[in-house]
Amino acid sequence: MTFDDWSVLRKYNHRVHSVDMKASYLINVEIWTILGYPPFPLPLLPNLTSLSCDTDNEIFSYIRLFATQKLTTLNIHHVCKGGLSVRSILSYMLSLCPSISHFHFSGSSSVDVSTALQSWSHLLSATTEMISDAAILHLANLPSLRELSLKLLPTPIAAETQRLLQRPAFSALRELSVKCCSLASLDAFFKTLHIAPKMLSFTVDIEVDSVQTLLDSMRHISNACAPSTLEHLHVCVTEVKVDSATSIDASAFQLFYTFHNLRKFNFHSGFRMQLDDTTLLQMAKAWPLLEVFAIHTEHHRAVITANALAVLLQHCPHLTSVSIEVDWSAVDRDDIHPDIPYQGPPHKNLSYAGFHYSKIHHATGVAAFLSAIAPKLKRVTAWDADEGDYYYREHRLRWKTVDGLVKTFSAIREHDRRMMANVGGADIRVGGEDPEGSSRMETWSESTPEDSGSKDCF
Repeated sequence: MTFDDWSVLRKYNHRVHSVDMKASYLINVEIWTILGYPPFPLPLLPNLTSLSCDTDNEIFSYIRLFATQKLTTLNIHHVCKGGLSVRSILSYMLSLCPSISHFHFSGSSSVDVSTALQSWSHLLSATTEMISDAAILHLANLPSLRELSLKLLPTPIAAETQRLLQRPAFSALRELSVKCCSLASLDAFFKTLHIAPKMLSFTVDIEVDSVQTLLDSMRHISNACAPSTLEHLHVCVTEVKVDSATSIDASAFQLFYTFHNLRKFNFHSGFRMQLDDTTLLQMAKAWPLLEVFAIHTEHHRAVITANALAVLLQHCPHLTSVSIEVDWSAVDRDDIHPDIPYQGPPHKNLSYAGFHYSKIHHATGVAAFLSAIAPKLKRVTAWDADEGDYYYREHRLRWKTVDGLVKTFSAIREHDRRMMANVGGADIRVGGEDPEGSSRMETWSESTPEDSGSKDCF
């Protein structure tokens, strides 16, 4: 770089407030070395308030070039193992960046960022890998912390830490995301906790050996959260190690029925699932404000009927997205039957429906039913896995046909409603002549748009 190059940088560097570096480790080290010796005092960008970077050990030390007193957001994705140099650089930056309020570190569980976290007292949001008990207690006592995502150590927190978490902790927390590789550590963290988040997500990233141990952990979690505040709940159990006959029943969901203000519910499990129409109706009644509803298990035989899906929509008028396996046998036909098994008003908000591995043979009847209960549907998916055999391709093709037909049927329904609205209640006469030679007119009385959408299949 020439002196003129540096002059250009010096002229404009005060304008830059945010830097986002994707894969910074691909930039030649020599370039970073040159940037490290400017003919003016560091930092390179004196007014920088936000820094995000993907980095490795070799490049990590160069983030000091961007450290400013004004920096409030530091997002680091560390892609290499080993963390001694990373910890030393973070410690170095503590004095250079005292105003950090958003700190997000991901990608490497071998790097302990506990010291850095304990040095920032104005954090609004934090994402970390495994951290010490002392760091957890520091975060729990912050009156400003709104969002927290962390991964628990394999060993449970100490009994003294549990005792300290009994007092008011995480008082301002609104979003909590917890990952664990041990149910014992998950139980210990939530056992004495009393929080009031709007969003809760927990992921069990380990083979679970029994349904009962998982249910016990879920019970601790449900008891820790205030029922009136929780709006988003995400549960993910990535792996299981049980007999194929072992399954989760309705009791798993009953633990969360007290969260009546739930807006989003996402349950993903490797366990076999026992989910029927009765359980689905109980969930719909418990969570009438649902906007997003998704249940997915690796081994699930669909026993939810098409009519139960319609009942779910009836009890949850705010739903915009639903993802669940359904038994379509009642409407799986190659024609449009006038007596569809549903007589309620059409849902006004559902725009997406996913049906995982639900099997159908005829797209027409299923699409007609869906367009009748949810005329605002914009997308229908199923069998989206990357499996390439004929069995998968055939089912995926049928559901793509359903997706296209739903749009077509819904467009025709909307056109029909507009025509009736333009008529304005007048009788429409479709005629010929009567036996006496005068005009013979058959009278068709207009129905309301709701009746038209619910009692006709097309």
